[in-house]
Amino acid sequence: MCPCPMPPCSAGIRNGHSGWLGYAGASPLSNALPMRYAVYVASLLFTMISLALGLLDPAWWWATGISGALALLGTWDLLQTRSTLRRNYPLLAHFRFGLESIGPEMRQYFIETDTAEVPFSRQQRALVYQRAKAVNDTRPFGTLHDVYGVDYEWINHSMSPAPHGPHDFRVTIGADTAHPYSASVFNISAMSFGALSANAIRALNEGARRGGFYHDTGEGSISAYHRENGGDLVWEIGSGYFGCRSDDGSFNAERFAANARDPQVKMIEIKLSQGAKPGHGGVLPAAKVSAEISAARGVPQGVDCVSPSHHREFDTPRGLLEFVARLRELSGGKPTGFKLAIGHPWEWFGIAKAMAETGILPDFIVVDGAEGGTGAAPAEFLDHVGVPMHEALMLVHNTLVGLELRDRIRIGAAGRITSAFDIARTLAMGADWCNSGRGYMFALGCIQAQSCHTGHCPTGVATQDPRRWKRLDVPDKATRVHQFHDNTLKALRDLLCAAGLEHPTQVGPEHILRRVSPVEVRSLAALYRFLQPGDLIGKVPEHAVFQSFWTQASSESFAAPAKVRTLRDSKVY
Repeated sequence: MCPCPMPPCSAGIRNGHSGWLGYAGASPLSNALPMRYAVYVASLLFTMISLALGLLDPAWWWATGISGALALLGTWDLLQTRSTLRRNYPLLAHFRFGLESIGPEMRQYFIETDTAEVPFSRQQRALVYQRAKAVNDTRPFGTLHDVYGVDYEWINHSMSPAPHGPHDFRVTIGADTAHPYSASVFNISAMSFGALSANAIRALNEGARRGGFYHDTGEGSISAYHRENGGDLVWEIGSGYFGCRSDDGSFNAERFAANARDPQVKMIEIKLSQGAKPGHGGVLPAAKVSAEISAARGVPQGVDCVSPSHHREFDTPRGLLEFVARLRELSGGKPTGFKLAIGHPWEWFGIAKAMAETGILPDFIVVDGAEGGTGAAPAEFLDHVGVPMHEALMLVHNTLVGLELRDRIRIGAAGRITSAFDIARTLAMGADWCNSGRGYMFALGCIQAQSCHTGHCPTGVATQDPRRWKRLDVPDKATRVHQFHDNTLKALRDLLCAAGLEHPTQVGPEHILRRVSPVEVRSLAALYRFLQPGDLIGKVPEHAVFQSFWTQASSESFAAPAKVRTLRDSKVY
């Protein structure tokens, strides 16, 4: 009997079973030479035959070369010790590796449906490409979405649509500062030079200049390529303090002021965390720290460039706000705020309490959802760390409303936003404007090859290989970036007008509907709990997360509240 937990073996090949032909009923030859070696043995035999024939007819030498190479590869498979699969299946294992390597492309082009978001659907990408190229983006024969499927969303239209007006929608940030900024409602998310190529940065910034929207530098600071075309910049300051650091990695006020007072820099954004990998630092290997990256970040060339997981300039909520105020002053009064991905709610509550207690307010907060993905990250961080954008945005918006601070602080949001409906829904949930990273990467020509971290980006967008990025035509791609922004805002205007609205500030949670079951529909106003002004002043609303953590959160510390520590201590032996 066969020792495996399968039915008794009988004559014939059983694929996948250990030994293949090494079972009762197999011939003595097959026991000595399992079928999995057949291709390897055939390469050896053909090499010897073609070698003999080559002595008679030189035309056979090419066959000898090919079969000989395969025989050598198979022999190496048998001798090497790192891969058991190659030892057990010489030559054949390489067919598996080859098919596995093109698996993402096969699924994307031949298997996935037009609406499967992995992470962006073919339909989403096509819409960006069409708008970036300014070609017809209308579609025939009805929607591809299942309108009776759970999570299907729509915006209700009005029997009295609003007349079409301008589509260049704007929001003023930092109205009380020396240099308030009028921002578009749709801007470029933080993506550093180093993550993106030189020509990608050039094209994004030129597109932003033409369209009058901002380009977030990412924490890699301001490179020469950001400055070439003069598009508006939001300078992101991360924990590595790139572009404003001393030699020991600490914050340098003089270097910060020199960069921050550049007229091209419109706002200052302190990065606390990002959606792709919140709470995770990073290291740019020494080999990748080129002269250009060294100059932009203010780090030694050819030395590991470390981005810590936490800031050195503050370690409490109050300290964060004091740092905000300090940077605003050093910048000459430019709008200053911070970006965060929500994690432990008590930490965000501590920051909010510090605002109420000190009166020090950021001019803006950018909420980055866990679905963010322009930064390559460990799989667990991409899949299971951080709060998704919808819930994170609602928490930040509700907290500021409850403290009666919402009218003084603007909120931006980012997380898989590519269409006008994405923008409308995000604004309805409490944001004042939206940022997009991968949407603008698609406008540059990104094909979602998901090879950003390898240096082998096929479109020259996310690579530092000059043989690849120099093929990216800056004037053409800048035009596409501009047109994607412009056509998306035109679509947003049309969407709002159909709903009877004239400006994005008018869209609210009552306008967006979501199917929660085949027979039930809820507006976002009904699905989510919205606080009223003053609900957090001297009281705690009937809202689960506020009931659990608001009273115990502290402006003096990011530490977990006592009841959370008690739960942790219960597991200590």
